[in-house]
Amino acid sequence: MPSSAFLAQPLQPGDYYLTPEGYMVFTEQYHRRRGSCCGNGCRHCPWRKNKADK
Repeated sequence: MPSSAFLAQPLQPGDYYLTPEGYMVFTEQYHRRRGSCCGNGCRHCPWRKNKADK
């Protein structure tokens, strides 16, 4: 679980982008600042076991 200090921070430029379908996708920058894996299989997760499964 992210620290309370992280939760208090607003999103920063480069933390996400919107797909053509309108979905918000968090970037690796966001995940590294978050500090841990959420376990949801995020597209840009730096902690994924097998990055070849994109």
